[in-house]
Amino acid sequence: MSISASLSNALSGLTAASRAAALVSSNVSNAMTEGYGRRDLALSARQTMGVEVDGVVRVVDEAVIADRQIADAALGYDDGISGFYAQLESVLGAPGDPGSLPGRIVTFDAAVIEAAARPDSQARLQGLLDAAGAAARGFELASDGVQDLRMEADTRIATEVGRLNQGVANVAEINEQILRSKAAGRDLSALLDQRQQAIDSISEIVPIKAIQRENETVSLISATGAVLLDINPAVVGFEPRGVITPDMTLASGALSGLTVNGLEIPTSGRNAPLAGGTLAAAFDVRDGLAVEAQTRLDAVARDFVERFQDPSVDTTLGLGDAGLFTDDGAAFDPSNETGLSGRIEVNALVVPASGGALWRLRDGLGAAAEGPVGENALLVRLGDALGALRTPASGNISTGARSAPALAGDLLSMVSVDRQSADQRLGFSAARQESLRSIELQSGVDTDQEMQKLLLIEQAYAANARVVTTVSELIDTLLRI
Repeated sequence: MSISASLSNALSGLTAASRAAALVSSNVSNAMTEGYGRRDLALSARQTMGVEVDGVVRVVDEAVIADRQIADAALGYDDGISGFYAQLESVLGAPGDPGSLPGRIVTFDAAVIEAAARPDSQARLQGLLDAAGAAARGFELASDGVQDLRMEADTRIATEVGRLNQGVANVAEINEQILRSKAAGRDLSALLDQRQQAIDSISEIVPIKAIQRENETVSLISATGAVLLDINPAVVGFEPRGVITPDMTLASGALSGLTVNGLEIPTSGRNAPLAGGTLAAAFDVRDGLAVEAQTRLDAVARDFVERFQDPSVDTTLGLGDAGLFTDDGAAFDPSNETGLSGRIEVNALVVPASGGALWRLRDGLGAAAEGPVGENALLVRLGDALGALRTPASGNISTGARSAPALAGDLLSMVSVDRQSADQRLGFSAARQESLRSIELQSGVDTDQEMQKLLLIEQAYAANARVVTTVSELIDTLLRI
């Protein structure tokens, strides 16, 4: 081997060792950086002498990353559903809480019993009126709470759509940067890291698959087949609402669905184009779970109102007259059940502040004049009506006959069971996502391995440096001859 060839060989080795050491440093410093792919140096033998640096290889497990991104979406969906049930449970109140809907009905029941024991007591009649108002208010607060949850879901949809559009646009922009950098012969590793981070940022919103294309670019397709990015990014459209009422639904056109590049797409069901992530969870809450909760709440409200609208309970009522509890001041019409829980009011005929009189609680809403103060027959019938076993006419809450307090308790129990089931699914999704993330990290940067690699690089650098030193000494010797 000639002196010049030896020197060239050693210098190429020094260059390769220097690049390799820089990559080890980058790997170690970014060991915990999300989306960072471990770098390795690609080397090959020169046709003459020495080693050629062919470039930098970004080492990632694409299959594990794809599975983890799908798991991100599943976790986001289950977290959204679990959060809804936790909030709904809070809206209805905890079991045994006097401020909960069942608790208010139980308090009203106790007030009826107390008033029946002393029908002559104005204080007890006032207590009965207050308890009736609290019960009506409990239904109203629960209904408002459910609609607030729908409104929150609508706002969250708008936020997630904005994040989704921005994320897809970011991936498209990085694709273009990759094309330009590849054409210029530059290292693409940093751009590939940025693109993975951009894809990760939207994988929680919609479960996506990154399809590798030529020249290191990718297309994005949802798990159910919606194309979000091919050459150009798709634009997802949504129109949020300023207020949501129980009668407003997606089917009626009162609420906005989704469009992709101007075309409407389904938003519910496992095969919906964007099903599976936080965006789908928000739609399921707004258009499914919260609507179902409102339907059940209205069914309990209907059962409650109808118990006191029966002329056999208050014999002074005429056909079609409102009972102790009204639908926004009027008699309840079964064809207008939607939103009833938010419209329940105590009949103004028994409210002194509205021109009514407390004695009508004792003598009947349609009584022409006050009767004997010791008469408690109506109050007893009110208590009997509250505790009577009735089969709910709607709501699919209970197939058996239930008293009013028991029916309200059943509603709370159903929500509690649904919340526990949602929490179990969330726990499974969280464990699966954490497991996949651990596998992804294991295939990433191993700092111990990188340190071992650095020792070998130092040895190679020292060996090549020794060759350079030896060649220098030989040249000096030749020059002195």
